[in-house]
Amino acid sequence: MQRAIPCSVLRGGTSKGLYFHARDLPADNALRDRVLLAAMGSPDARQIDGMGGAHPLTSKVAVVSPPSRADADLDYLFLQVVVDEARVDVSQNCGNILAGVGPFAIEEGLLAAHDGHTDVRIHMVNTKSMAVARVETPGGRVNYQGDARIDGVPGTHAPIPIDFLDVAGSSCGALLPTGNPKDVLDGVECTLIDDGMPVVVMRAADFGKAGTETPVALEADLSLKARIEKIRLEAGKRMNLGDVTKKNVPKMSLVSPPIHGGVIHTRTFIPHRVHEAIGVFGAVSVAAACVLPGTVAAEIARIMSRGTITMDVEHPTGFFTIEMDVTEDNGTPVIRRAALLRTARLLMRGHIFVPEGLA
Repeated sequence: MQRAIPCSVLRGGTSKGLYFHARDLPADNALRDRVLLAAMGSPDARQIDGMGGAHPLTSKVAVVSPPSRADADLDYLFLQVVVDEARVDVSQNCGNILAGVGPFAIEEGLLAAHDGHTDVRIHMVNTKSMAVARVETPGGRVNYQGDARIDGVPGTHAPIPIDFLDVAGSSCGALLPTGNPKDVLDGVECTLIDDGMPVVVMRAADFGKAGTETPVALEADLSLKARIEKIRLEAGKRMNLGDVTKKNVPKMSLVSPPIHGGVIHTRTFIPHRVHEAIGVFGAVSVAAACVLPGTVAAEIARIMSRGTITMDVEHPTGFFTIEMDVTEDNGTPVIRRAALLRTARLLMRGHIFVPEGLA
């Protein structure tokens, strides 16, 4: 016997995941996690017995529900279903899966759409922060077709601009959790930063890397991965995240000078696989480091201007464009706003089947 649970599959940005109404999943978190592990087919490197795509970027879940705060239209809980472990991680946001939340909610009748476009105010439950996503809704229906292109996704689609309102320090308590633009961990200069995603920014050169290596080549370097993991575990303590052995934060970003006209070049461990691009909040955190004097990233990017700044963060499959409003307070840069462009597409709507005893 199996249990059918309503869900949709959407591509959000450069990720893909299952989207659920909160009401359709068990209220008990432990039981919910067992259901999601079965739905994705974890733990198994191929996720052959589930809907997962054998990669962290395709083993993601959005749980959407009515808002728990007055200034939001929706609550969005992100869950990372670990591919090869029986573990569901709730310690982070995902800005790519976020891009599909507005379309999903409108399609499912959780939110009324306007003619033209609909601004969706989304409470990101993981970090208790807010984002506003603008969804094209001509005639009150979600439009998925358009001319917007993002690196890492073939073709063009309708644009979904997203503004992040209060993400600085949302996981660690401060934009720079240690109060320092640079710290030294295991002999390596690092910038520990949280502008929506806890990230450790390090020079690729300090690991003997050019920063242009392929994700496959970096993943095959076991000594590199071991050293980065050692730094990550120490960084987690300093970033007020505690023991991060079983967490998917902080992300680890190796940076190097740009090669395609952007402000900085990146390779990001998420944390044990290398991203084929870069995560939304990971890119925002790296971009924030670029405008803060004294950070590892700022020494490479050398951005001195203030006001509205557009930055292209380079990654293995292209670049990620971020717009930031930067002011100063007694000579210290203050990031007032971060915005970016994503796209999304509804791929499937139906039911996921899990063993009856789980749900």
